Amino acid sequence: MTTPADVQNVRDPELPGRLLAVERDALIPLLRGRADADFALPVAACPGWTVRDVLAHCSAAFTRVLERRFEEGVFSPESNDRDVAERAGWTNAQVIDELERGMTETGPVIAKAGGVLDVLALGEWVHAGDVREAFGEPGAYAGAGLPYALALLAQVTSLKGHLPLHADLDDADEPLRLGDASGERPPARYIGDGPTLLRLYAGRPVAGAAYELAGVEAAELNIFGG
Repeated sequence: MTTPADVQNVRDPELPGRLLAVERDALIPLLRGRADADFALPVAACPGWTVRDVLAHCSAAFTRVLERRFEEGVFSPESNDRDVAERAGWTNAQVIDELERGMTETGPVIAKAGGVLDVLALGEWVHAGDVREAFGEPGAYAGAGLPYALALLAQVTSLKGHLPLHADLDDADEPLRLGDASGERPPARYIGDGPTLLRLYAGRPVAGAAYELAGVEAAELNIFGG
């Protein structure tokens, strides 16, 4: 696996859309092939939510972006719960249809937003991993989208001025530089695989994973909050 080098430390406005397109082609067929009962499975990373709830949250977020309704606070927990509740009467197929449309059409809007919505695309990819994990699918946070997700992680952490980190990845040809290295804090170091690094930055459990982390506590890496 090779991480696209041209997106490290320089914003590539098309990268979020490329990640979403790759993930759409993997996720949507998986969802359409699952039984309705599978959509009621709990999602460990989102306590209190089922697979359907997570998908409804994601599809609603895309629709908000497409309708240019992403003012401050629109992705708060309260807003997310309302979005899920509004889709309570939908069929699973309707939720998937909205999700597919969002993953197909949202990229250009994100590209023109100047970086403020880049993290949304990354978050949606993480949620796809949450769903695959709930299904018991192998490689929940890996697959064809992983190189793009890692590149977008570097882009997002740089734009957010996140703490600097140098990652030597087992499954990439080149080191990955994350965060803002222009400050006084020396870069932290990570050695391990890409999916584990993404789990750390997304606040997902990494129990049993083999990795090394120095110069930073794992909790400091979470870019999605508590």
